[in-house]
Amino acid sequence: MTQDQGLIYAILAATMGLFLWGRWRHDIVALGALLACVITGLVPDQEAFTGFGHPAVITVACVLVLSFGLQRTGAVDAMAQRVLPANAGPMLSIAALTGLGAVLSAFMNNVGALALLMPIALKIASKQELPPGRLLMPLAFGTILGGMTTLIGTPPNLIVSSFRAQSGAGPFAMFDFSPVGVAVALTGVLFITLIGWRLVPRREVVGVASFDTGTYITEARVKEGAKAEGKSLREVEQLLEEADAQVVGMVRNKLRLSAPNPRRILQVDDVLVIEAEPEVLGEVLSKLGLKLEAAKKPSPDEDEEHEDSQDEDAAAESKTEEKKDSNSDDRVLQELLVRPDSQLIGLSASNIRLRHRYNINLLAISRQSHRSIKRLRSTLFERGDVLLMQGEPADISDFASDYACVPLADRAISIPNPAQASFAAGVMLLAVILAAFGVLSAAVAFAAGVLVFMVARIVPLRLLYQSIDWPVIVLLGAMIPVAGAMSATGAADLLARLLMEHVAQGNPVVVLTLILVVTMTLSDFMNNAATAAVMCQIALSAASQLGVNPDSLLMAVAIGASCSFLTPIGHQNNTLILSPGGFRFGDYWRLGLPMEIIVVLVSVPLLLLVWPL
Repeated sequence: MTQDQGLIYAILAATMGLFLWGRWRHDIVALGALLACVITGLVPDQEAFTGFGHPAVITVACVLVLSFGLQRTGAVDAMAQRVLPANAGPMLSIAALTGLGAVLSAFMNNVGALALLMPIALKIASKQELPPGRLLMPLAFGTILGGMTTLIGTPPNLIVSSFRAQSGAGPFAMFDFSPVGVAVALTGVLFITLIGWRLVPRREVVGVASFDTGTYITEARVKEGAKAEGKSLREVEQLLEEADAQVVGMVRNKLRLSAPNPRRILQVDDVLVIEAEPEVLGEVLSKLGLKLEAAKKPSPDEDEEHEDSQDEDAAAESKTEEKKDSNSDDRVLQELLVRPDSQLIGLSASNIRLRHRYNINLLAISRQSHRSIKRLRSTLFERGDVLLMQGEPADISDFASDYACVPLADRAISIPNPAQASFAAGVMLLAVILAAFGVLSAAVAFAAGVLVFMVARIVPLRLLYQSIDWPVIVLLGAMIPVAGAMSATGAADLLARLLMEHVAQGNPVVVLTLILVVTMTLSDFMNNAATAAVMCQIALSAASQLGVNPDSLLMAVAIGASCSFLTPIGHQNNTLILSPGGFRFGDYWRLGLPMEIIVVLVSVPLLLLVWPL
């Protein structure tokens, strides 16, 4: 062993130890490893930061932005409503939820896929009277499985593809991972659905995760061509029951009805007063094609409470809004709590001319005491009310400061935009097609998609960089040169030779299985992208020494790096469900260990068949 080899082994051992310790964030540890390699001369100074311009890093960043755009427009929510069964037993619900998570994570960031479906999983668990963990763990594992099926499904696949390109064989194509990945994912989802979910420990969640605002009362107008148009009120209420929402009032031609006849047929411009949980507001609007009443510019003749003297104010307000609405893509949703000493108490949105003065919309009110079927803009505010506001962050902040309101923590509240959702889905599909057929490289295709999202304001410019998980980007950019140092010093060749001679005894099939198992084990305890970067060099060295097809061993690394099921720290999705599911560190292996055994049993024969040695 040379001095350089000893140094790189020491740095990698320290890096893995720090990953396992978890005291510092993985991007800090990776950057420290990179600087250690530069200081010791293992990585030339001028090549220290070349990893940040690596195509794999650019692709990961672009996929994160595109995933955020799909989430923001409601494209994934619309798909979930069509795929997930409204009324089904636990097994069918878990099958649909896990399957949808796997499909989504094949084409978007799997952390984003889990975040989108987690509220739905919690809702189904409540309906089925199941512990939330019984749905959250299958969902998390399903999104992890789906990521291994395409090039962009998970960062390790991009890392593996980049190492293949560096070896001179060219990068893997978009769906090169699919033959083995899809088979493994289908087997895993089937096992989870039939048996696996029963292995998840029953844990009851203690306490609440966030401030409980109760249900919102909001107004939604029936627009022309909406699904609700021509339906009876009873039919609409049946659809709303699936989302745990209900109609508590109706407004037609200025006439307010507190208990409208269920046989009444809805017409264009009817206004429904709906009670719903904040997280399902978007689902309710999407189901019926309704438009939030506050989002429509009011005119004086729409509300009988407007006095003639307010006509000039309304006209001025309309002009102001026309001028300011050009920036409507920068608007956000924010919940505000009315403090006991707030000057809002006893006033209404009309009294304070909310839209004219602040250019923000009052979308809904959550009130713990009693309901009111008064129009939102004429409802008098009370202490403890929670207001759902839409507007630019600075405008909402000014309003909150002026009227002593407390902003609540952000949570999953979104208002769908069908036109933007269709456009965003189309852009994503086109980028996938261009990359799949080799018209453009993956990095260029998805960077072009991000540019279209920016120009079309699918993702507002102020949110563009917020949508990127920068610790992951730093991790990848730092670890790529470190992994390169393993090859340059011959450390990867030495380690591969030791494994083959003393463990695998030169048997290629055993080497393949060993690389898969070692990669899987490492990814259970350290970041999977870092694991892939280290194991790719070992796989390439082993293939060279054995004289076998390196693609088989690289694919084994890709699968192993994507299958971390034993611990909550092996994958971000496992960590995300830890608290909502009420899990302990040792709960994951009960379902995770059978899953990893199944992955090995299914993938090894398929790797030998699809990518023969």
